[in-house]
Amino acid sequence: MQQFEPVDQDYVARVRYGFSLQNLMTTIDARMTEVLPGEVHIELPFSPKLTQQHGYIHAGLITSIVDSACGFAAYTLMLGSSGVLTVEYKVNFLSPAKGDKFLAVGRVIKPGRTLTICNGEVSAIDGKDHKLVALMQATMTAVST
Repeated sequence: MQQFEPVDQDYVARVRYGFSLQNLMTTIDARMTEVLPGEVHIELPFSPKLTQQHGYIHAGLITSIVDSACGFAAYTLMLGSSGVLTVEYKVNFLSPAKGDKFLAVGRVIKPGRTLTICNGEVSAIDGKDHKLVALMQATMTAVST
């Protein structure tokens, strides 16, 4: 895995603050559990309120947590005066999202001044079992704030 250097020493606080402003993440009880240069982890606990018709966590929510993980992973390597937005992404769902909680990990593959390429994965955690449920390839852009 590639090692990156953050552009400022306050990147963890900046990233955590940005995450705290995401009302969707608060609404679904998602929490950011790890922030490293070029990598962010977000956990989502299972809730019946978040399921689709078969009792699995809805794909839209799985996509939301991994999109945020990728976006904030990119943001760890951006200037503090910028913001981050998603330009595009592709998601493959590998298994139904069934578990006690879900872990989204976003990682920077190639940082850039404007565009940053990331990949992400979501695992379902059920006790000690981990099962990969989704993979994402994403492009993020730095924006002026």
